[in-house]
Amino acid sequence: MKIGTPRARLVAPPPRDPREQLKRMCDEFEAVFLRQVFQAMRETEMDGGLLRHSPGEEMFTSLLDDRLASEAARRSQRGIGEALYRQLSRKLEGGK
Repeated sequence: MKIGTPRARLVAPPPRDPREQLKRMCDEFEAVFLRQVFQAMRETEMDGGLLRHSPGEEMFTSLLDDRLASEAARRSQRGIGEALYRQLSRKLEGGK
């Protein structure tokens, strides 16, 4: 990679097909929802209070939750993202 290369070149361009764009956005929406669910689950953890979580551990679990949520949303075939995609894709077909 050359020094001074614009960052925009390092990121894959968005798909040009409206259906692919819609599918990607629906998956991202589901991932955001799942991240919120994971965060709520972690907040309800029963802690003995003896050990506190370090900032590094909290950051790692946050990154892990982000990755798990993204993968779960991408692979899900019956989730919120897929239902949203089916509903909104009808609008792409001419407003049926």
